[in-house]
Amino acid sequence: MGRPRSFCTTQALNSAMQVFWRKGYEGASIAELKKAIGINSPSLYAAFGSKKELFHRVLAHYDAQNKAFMDEILAESRAQDVASLLLRGVATLVTDTSGNNPRGGLLVQSGLSCSDPSIPAELARRRDHWEGELCKRFVRAQVERDLSSGASPSALASYLMAVSIGMCVLAAEGASQEDLLGIADMAATPVRRASVD
Repeated sequence: MGRPRSFCTTQALNSAMQVFWRKGYEGASIAELKKAIGINSPSLYAAFGSKKELFHRVLAHYDAQNKAFMDEILAESRAQDVASLLLRGVATLVTDTSGNNPRGGLLVQSGLSCSDPSIPAELARRRDHWEGELCKRFVRAQVERDLSSGASPSALASYLMAVSIGMCVLAAEGASQEDLLGIADMAATPVRRASVD
């Protein structure tokens, strides 16, 4: 039996995302994924091929949802604003989910415990992509003399990603938005100090 006519890929990916986010890749069972999406096993395999392929589709869907957020931040005119808006944005996104998503971040939560090494590696690759975009943005800031020549764009980008990941973990453990916004403001200091007035 093929997938039903009413099957909506976007809704299916949203539903599967919730399961992977709450349970992690390894903890998410096919039975839970089928129930969340509202289809049977043949339909799930016909639509997505396998649990791993479904997970990769979910990750691509999640990245697409967050692209506008990152594009807006990277378009800021000053490096210190990039850092501040990134960290404050993450603090807000990982705590104010409006009941739509679990607290924290999918790229962190879904692979914290996994016996398949390809899953954490894929999550790291996706985080590395955005770290690379931040690094390029800070390199541009140096060229534009907005960031001091002595600053390390790669170190600043790695630092901001590490803080963001930490905030995802803290949010999943119940940290308040107020606490994370305080961390975000303090954590933006190195970029502010490296900025040229």
